[in-house]
Amino acid sequence: MAAPLLALREGYSPVAVGVLLAMFALTQVFLALPAGRFADRHGLKLPVSLSVFAAITGAGAAVAFPVFPVLCVSALLTGGATGAAVIALQRHVGRAASGALQLRQVFSWLSIGPAVSNFLGPFTAGLLIDHAGAVPGSLTGYRWAFFLMALLPPLCWLLVQRTRELPPVVIDSASVRPKAWDLLREPMFRRLMLVNWFLSSCWDVHTFVVPVLGFERGLSASSIGSILGAFAVAAALVRMLLPLLAAHLREWRVLASAMLCTAVLFGVYPLMHTALAMGLCSVLLGLALGTVQPMVMSMLHQITPEARHGEALGLRLMAINASSVVMPMLFGSVGALVGVSVVFWATGSMVGMGSRLAWLLKGSLKPHA
Repeated sequence: MAAPLLALREGYSPVAVGVLLAMFALTQVFLALPAGRFADRHGLKLPVSLSVFAAITGAGAAVAFPVFPVLCVSALLTGGATGAAVIALQRHVGRAASGALQLRQVFSWLSIGPAVSNFLGPFTAGLLIDHAGAVPGSLTGYRWAFFLMALLPPLCWLLVQRTRELPPVVIDSASVRPKAWDLLREPMFRRLMLVNWFLSSCWDVHTFVVPVLGFERGLSASSIGSILGAFAVAAALVRMLLPLLAAHLREWRVLASAMLCTAVLFGVYPLMHTALAMGLCSVLLGLALGTVQPMVMSMLHQITPEARHGEALGLRLMAINASSVVMPMLFGSVGALVGVSVVFWATGSMVGMGSRLAWLLKGSLKPHA
């Protein structure tokens, strides 16, 4: 949140802000598949350690030089670090689980972490931007926000060092290793990737449009951060409930419901003009989209071979981040031409029409998977 707000403060257009946000995903487009294969070979600790170093470097550069070109470089480094670390963590957790029910449970627990950070990050950044400097919105406040981000990766590294590595998957060296793209030949894998793309685009739209919409309506950084934080809190709460309800849930049904609810909420979100009303929509949207990642990850681990989990995770991350590179720039261009409200309505229509794909996933798993 701090980077796009700083760009807006310096007079950059929504198009430039879209380019900046796209930088967070650009590195992941090129690194996702290599990072997945690297995790398949080296496990958890080494990929996470390298990611921590890149994240500290990127955040530290933003602290020292909070100007637009450096913010773009910082976005590349922190975005790539996040993607590589997430692939390694998700692969480790998926291999540690046994059975479909436990997969739904462990990925629900794992997904709480990003949801909590998505609350603490914008909320704390908003407070620092408004109150850490001599005047609200000063450059000092933005520097403190970036400095806080640089302190968090070392904590991740310390926690991972206590984790026991799982034994490597034995692969027949005489066999020809299939290409990652071969996974896309499987119809269910393609459908799952499309559903994931639709819903991750909604997350991107919300992250991009809310700061721009709030800025246009004169809301403070703290208010905008609270709106984004409310979304993250709701996502975290629903993910805390998912492990308790996992035995009664079916992945395809949860995904289809999330798509339909998101389409409706995107239709009404731009009509809300106060921070309270936008916060309410943000909470409801967080409840809907918060259910998505655990269900997608559970299905992905069930329909791909264990030895290729890292590749499958990398392919998924590459696909959604390729979209995250293009979509913010598209959002910025559309928003500059016809207004950011149209971005909400167009995305909601797309997701609503694409909900049929989620229903077709019903045949990909056994009835009690």
